[in-house]
Amino acid sequence: MRKLTLTLAAAGVAALTIGTLQAQGGPPQLPGQMDPSRVTAGTYKTDPGHSLVGWRVNHFGFNDYFGIFGDVDGTLTIDPANLAAAKVDVTIPVAKVTTANAGLTDHLLRAGQNGGKPDFFGPNPAAAHFVSTGVAVNGHDAKISGNLTLNGVTKPVTIDAEFTGAGKGMMNQKETIGFEGEAKIKRSDFGISTFVPMVSDEVELNITVAFEKQ
Repeated sequence: MRKLTLTLAAAGVAALTIGTLQAQGGPPQLPGQMDPSRVTAGTYKTDPGHSLVGWRVNHFGFNDYFGIFGDVDGTLTIDPANLAAAKVDVTIPVAKVTTANAGLTDHLLRAGQNGGKPDFFGPNPAAAHFVSTGVAVNGHDAKISGNLTLNGVTKPVTIDAEFTGAGKGMMNQKETIGFEGEAKIKRSDFGISTFVPMVSDEVELNITVAFEKQ
């Protein structure tokens, strides 16, 4: 009887919740929507807690391995009336690289043996830096051309970006714009060639960034 009573009570709560939502016109709307009309001109700064750059490499031809860089810091200057003039300037803290394996994370940041060159980034690596040089917009998509500085080397990189939402943040009510993007680089171009080609030279970058208006 107790089980039946609890089941009926749970069903009643569910029915009440559904009825309330229906009375309100359905579930509450998400703060961010894929609506370009919500974007206003100005300078926006990254929300570092929700801005990430993921990286992916192939491991010995068996499977892919991936990690992330968090706390991305930077600015976006944008005017909906002239999207081609948008500017992006972001810094990515390489020293905060994260993987699912402590040994691998340590190897990425390990000093070279006997004072030699490190296998990957080495200890206390400088942050990576991307500065856009041009934006070509096509609907919700854009190609962002720019220069990426990593490991002391600067190379041109193109990001295939997608507008994913705009609106006011639920917690702080700041105007926010979201984007996702993809790019590919060769790590050997930036002086990081250890284990190539056993660990792939090509690195896939997956970017997700939230910009808040200042």
